Amino acid sequence: MEHTATTPVRKDIHQQVTDTIIRQLEDGIIPWQRSWVSRLPQNGVTGNRYRGINTVLLWGAAADNQYTSNEWASYKQWGGKGEYIRKGERGNMIVYADAFEKEVDGEIKRIPFLKQSVVFNRCQLASYDQAEAETEKKPLVERIATVDDFIANTFAELRHHEGDAYYVPGEDKIYMPHPASFIDTAACSATENYYTVLLHELTHWTGHSKRLNRKIRNRFGNDAYAEEELVAELGAAFMTAEFDIVQPEKSDHSGYIASWLKVLKNNKQFITAAASEASKAVDFMKELQPLKF
Repeated sequence: MEHTATTPVRKDIHQQVTDTIIRQLEDGIIPWQRSWVSRLPQNGVTGNRYRGINTVLLWGAAADNQYTSNEWASYKQWGGKGEYIRKGERGNMIVYADAFEKEVDGEIKRIPFLKQSVVFNRCQLASYDQAEAETEKKPLVERIATVDDFIANTFAELRHHEGDAYYVPGEDKIYMPHPASFIDTAACSATENYYTVLLHELTHWTGHSKRLNRKIRNRFGNDAYAEEELVAELGAAFMTAEFDIVQPEKSDHSGYIASWLKVLKNNKQFITAAASEASKAVDFMKELQPLKF
C-alpha cells in the first residue's frame, strides 16, 4: 500500500541509530574508542548516567563535535536551570525503549520499540567556559588500584602466560599475556593497554552460562560470536571510562572499522543489542563489589 500525505510513517529508530554509527565509522571515528573524552556521559541536571547505546551515541557526538564535557540534557532541562543553548546549535540523538499493545493470535501482547529524543552538551550552552570546566585526573597509580580492587572482587580466575589474551568458557578462565608484554603508545601507557584488554576478557567472562548466559556458538564468522565481540569491546569501553583509563588505538584501525561496518550494514539491531548486553555485563560486575561502585 502506498503512503499518502495523511498516512503516519513510524520512524525506524534502529536504522537511524545504526546509520549514525555507520557514518561515524566511515568517517574514521570509532564511537566506543574514547580517547577524546574519558568520562561516561551523564545528564547534567539529574546526574544520572546514560546507558547502553546512548553512551555510544553521545561519545560519537562528542567526537564529531569535539565536546570536552560529558554532561548532556534536553532543551527543557537546561532551561529549567536557567541555561540557554547557543543560537545555531543542533541537538544530538538519544533513544529510549517504549512498548505498545497489539493483538497477536487472539492475545494482547506488548510490542517493544524505540523512541527518539534530543539532548544538548554543556559545551553548547551560552554560559559554557572550557577553562572553568577542566578537571584534573587522579594519578594513574590510584586509578589502577581501583581497577585492581574491582577485578579482584569478581573472583574471576586469571592466568598469565606467553601468548594471546582470551577467555575459555569450558575452563571458565581468562588467559592474559604478562603485563610486561604490553608497550606504551602515543595515546596511552602500557599499563592502560593491559587493563583495557583484561576488561575486554572480563566482559566475556560475564557471559558464561552460570552468570548472564549469553549465547556464543563458535569463533568463526557467526553473528553470535561477532555480537559477543562487540559486547566485550563496549563493556571494556564503559569500564575504562568509569576508571578514567585511556584506551589504546587499534593497530589495524582501517581493518577493524571495516569488520564492524560489514556486520552493522547487515543487521540494524546489532549495535543496540550489543550495547544493551554490555551495560548488563558491567552492572553484573558492579553487583559483585562489596561497596557501591
